Amino acid sequence: MIERIKADFERRGFEVCHRFGERLGIRPSRIRLFFIYASFVALGSPIFIYLALAFLLRLKDEVSQKRASIFDL
Repeated sequence: MIERIKADFERRGFEVCHRFGERLGIRPSRIRLFFIYASFVALGSPIFIYLALAFLLRLKDEVSQKRASIFDL
């Protein structure tokens, strides 16, 4: 049940922690914990960093879409 909730949140969320975890070879749960603890310590400023990263990743996805063939240009 918890895994299903986590998967739904990851799919509907921004997937920032998951994508950076794959890129760095770290479990996404550790990156999530880092953002949570850093938010408490730094009074919420990592939330802005998280949202900026989410925006940049979404922008990257929109710009660099994979094309199926050469005729899709």
